[in-house]
Amino acid sequence: GIAVAGQQLRVQDAAALAARTLGRGGDPHALASRLLPGAQVTPSADGDLACVTVALPARGLPITLTARSCALDAGR
Repeated sequence: GIAVAGQQLRVQDAAALAARTLGRGGDPHALASRLLPGAQVTPSADGDLACVTVALPARGLPITLTARSCALDAGR
């Protein structure tokens, strides 16, 4: 329980940082892979927002932890 909650927080933090990186014109994949090796990173756009979804298999459980975050897309 607590370990999975900690993993979910790391996934959410990585998604937020990756979205801000994407919004600034950076590479969200490189950032997320440094923070969470093995994570799947999916960038997307939502109007004026740069969004990133990060997914990572939970350690020791048959579930995938997922988080999505968006930031203002200043790179346009």
